Amino acid sequence: MGFKEDNLIQIKTFDFALRIIQFYTECKSQNEFILSKQILRSGTSIGANVEEAIAAQSKKDFISKLSIANKEARETRYWLKLYHSSNLVQIEINSYLKDIEMIINILTKIIKTSSENL
Repeated sequence: MGFKEDNLIQIKTFDFALRIIQFYTECKSQNEFILSKQILRSGTSIGANVEEAIAAQSKKDFISKLSIANKEARETRYWLKLYHSSNLVQIEINSYLKDIEMIINILTKIIKTSSENL
């Protein structure tokens, strides 16, 4: 698929985006149309920003793009927690929360390490 086999964050964010698309589809089938659009946008943009970071023109640009991905991941976590607490849909949220926490942790570590090496 064009991914570097050793690029964990690229793989994780792509797989998560696919899961978010499925989540969105399930929300729509349960007649939830408002929050699902928000989570679709933020949940799929994480990987898009990681892709932009991979093609960054400088270390600062790389850090900037990954920081945007991290913000989108945190927003996605917010929407997932809101779904979890509101019971708007009958979808198991815990696996999504576990995945987004892992993504946030990886992104934060990459950003921190990259910033230290500037």
